[in-house]
Amino acid sequence: MPEFKIDALEAVEIWTIDGEARRNSINRDMVQELEKMLGRVSSTRDVRAVVLTGAGDKAFCAGADLKERAKMSQAEVRAFLATLRRLLRSFEASDCVFIAAINGLALGGGTEIALCCDLRVASSTAELGLTEVKLGIIPGGGGTQRLARLVGPARAKDLILTGRRVGAAEALNLGLVNRVVPLAAVVDAAVELASQITANAPLAVAAAKHAVDLGLDLNLDAGLALEHQQYEVVLKSEDRLEGLRAFLEKRAPRYQGR
Repeated sequence: MPEFKIDALEAVEIWTIDGEARRNSINRDMVQELEKMLGRVSSTRDVRAVVLTGAGDKAFCAGADLKERAKMSQAEVRAFLATLRRLLRSFEASDCVFIAAINGLALGGGTEIALCCDLRVASSTAELGLTEVKLGIIPGGGGTQRLARLVGPARAKDLILTGRRVGAAEALNLGLVNRVVPLAAVVDAAVELASQITANAPLAVAAAKHAVDLGLDLNLDAGLALEHQQYEVVLKSEDRLEGLRAFLEKRAPRYQGR
């Protein structure tokens, strides 16, 4: 059985984790399928943004499938987490923009998936948390690192060391999510955000994404040099000239990603 339901809307795809009965938890089959999907969108310019959500109205992704995890040896857990870490890193390395539409619980690995997306739209019913310490482990898919970079180390420690969940309003206040909307509107709001992004020049969007992500751990001078490198990419592009022509001719630009 497929682990995801895919809906295509021009340059945007909606990926729905199709595991409502298990609260869309992460298992081996899901990880293998997601890796193939990421490879596909990262090797084509046809899909420029992906909205990732969960089936049903209870959970975005409730974390690891603990029934499956309980049957794994230590070596199998290590191998699984290595694959997951590589997979989540590929979200960030891709030119594609990823938006999490958090439609309910996002716990443990579910929050880690949301963290590796570029933007996060949460339903008013959403709850997020890195709850691993309550199970005698720590976040293993990058949660300690991404959360601290996103909300700061003090706030990250508050959430990670207590293992507590936060609702949508607190998540917004912390900067953990970008927007909060009613549950019924969460996917539509994420698609609208994706459409605003895909209306812009493809090379420019990708360059801006990478300038922000790659510059996070650099000092200011190194970060400015990185921004200049990414600017050079778009400076030489046909899309830059098209953008100027469209502005002067008072029309919508027709970007080709060249």
